[in-house]
Amino acid sequence: MMRTISSEEITKNIKEMCIEACHFLTKDMDAALKQAQTSEQSPIGKKILGQLQENLTVAGEEMIPICQDTGMAVVFLEIGQEVHVEGASIEDAVNEGVRQGYSEGFLRKSVVGDPILRENTKDNTPAVIHYSLVPGDRMKITVAPKGFGSENMSRIFMLKPADGLEGVKNAILTAVRDAGPNACPPMVVGVGIGGTFEKSAILAKQALTREIGSVSPLPHIQELEAEMLRKVNCLGIGPGGLGGTTTALAVHINTYPTHIAGLPVAVNICCHVNRHAVREL
Repeated sequence: MMRTISSEEITKNIKEMCIEACHFLTKDMDAALKQAQTSEQSPIGKKILGQLQENLTVAGEEMIPICQDTGMAVVFLEIGQEVHVEGASIEDAVNEGVRQGYSEGFLRKSVVGDPILRENTKDNTPAVIHYSLVPGDRMKITVAPKGFGSENMSRIFMLKPADGLEGVKNAILTAVRDAGPNACPPMVVGVGIGGTFEKSAILAKQALTREIGSVSPLPHIQELEAEMLRKVNCLGIGPGGLGGTTTALAVHINTYPTHIAGLPVAVNICCHVNRHAVREL
């Protein structure tokens, strides 16, 4: 039986989620930062983590964004195949929600309408929308505003199968090492392995929205996530890039089948706020 969701409801929730994600950390990110401050071994690293906590407190109390770069809105929609959207198109509903959220929330408008001509759209639209059709009659929405200090540090490596697991590990460490302080560490590292050029990048982006502390359902990938987190934190980049034992709060790896001749690896890095909000309609 079909279930109807109005486009106005989608717009309303997207608006609220844009404002929520830009002002408040998710509970798992907040807990991870607090734990990092406790476990950080460098005095200056511990101080930086304390300052980040102060920033979050001020942002919450005064209702100002937790980062001045309120990002480009990335929206993941998991749409039940028994859902019917009534009213405007889904894309228009999402973009209207972003438009309202960034305007009413007084969030910085950072999107330019043409990548060459560079004229600001003045409302932070359009969003980048990823759709997937799933069983059921619900719609899951994930809004993940992505700042470009960390986005610019992301990489794709088109490895050969012969590069193997060591090649994957080297690619992840290379991306993080090259990013250094520019990604506003402590960072969350999303990794996509497999698929094609573009699929690996989407996998990496989706990995950033996983709950901190969650693990891959695949035992060998669980081991890889844990190993890479240890190795990333041994790079010495530390909070704010000023040295320390907490360069990353998590390394999340998502995988997908790939071609016999390929081994795509995408590394999508996010800063210490790793903003996202999730709702189900």
